[in-house]
Amino acid sequence: MTGNGSGDPEALREEIRRTRIELGETVEALAAKVDVKARLRESAEQARERMREQAGQARERVREQAGQVRSQAALTMARVRGQAAQTAGTARAQAQGTGTMVRRDPVPWAVVAAGALATVMVLLIVRGRHR
Repeated sequence: MTGNGSGDPEALREEIRRTRIELGETVEALAAKVDVKARLRESAEQARERMREQAGQARERVREQAGQVRSQAALTMARVRGQAAQTAGTARAQAQGTGTMVRRDPVPWAVVAAGALATVMVLLIVRGRHR
């Protein structure tokens, strides 16, 4: 009659006690699976935790990239300032050279200026006739 085959009442009681414990654990596991609200809460909490971790990682990446952009911008600004200073120096030297040439021989520059003035006058006259 018994599953252990000994027929000993004490062994039978022990087997019943173990079976009850196993049955209780099985019932608790089934109840946990059926408790949808608790499972949803747990799932939502896990999702929130993942989102917090991802947000923290994204925030850290943005900080690192911002630092890199600041460094690159500072280097670029230094380079641009250097180029601007060099260009300004070159333009200043050319202007001084042109000024010196004009002071030495003003006639060719006066001819160029007169030609430009004549061109502007012709354009104004032609434009006035088309109106």
